[in-house]
Amino acid sequence: MSDANVEARLAALESKLGRLEQLLGTVNEKLDRAAPSVDEARRGIQAWVTDYVSLRLQQLVPETCEHPEREADAVVAEGPVLPGTRIRCTDEVLHRLSRIPIPFVRQMVAEKVAETARAEKVGVVDVTFFERAATF
Repeated sequence: MSDANVEARLAALESKLGRLEQLLGTVNEKLDRAAPSVDEARRGIQAWVTDYVSLRLQQLVPETCEHPEREADAVVAEGPVLPGTRIRCTDEVLHRLSRIPIPFVRQMVAEKVAETARAEKVGVVDVTFFERAATF
């Protein structure tokens, strides 16, 4: 091999390495821009789970659930409580909760409703409040 041949091959190799380095830099920039932060990914996953659970709850506990009409005075102050809490509720609410087939989801809904009832200082959880508070 002559010196001129080696020089030409080295120049071609350096040119190819330069293009490769440029391409890798471009790919790295695209990856940096495309990757969401951990907080954004967490919020996205939480939003998806919330939407999914809300949709499933609406399917499992439809608003068309039939209940006999009762007067507000007929709600017993010493009635049943939400499972795992000390928050009073109506029999209709317990019926709705019992229709949720997945135990951990049922408990999660009961805790969410109880938390909302405590925050809003609601004495007895009725179906209307349950439907509003059970939405994640």
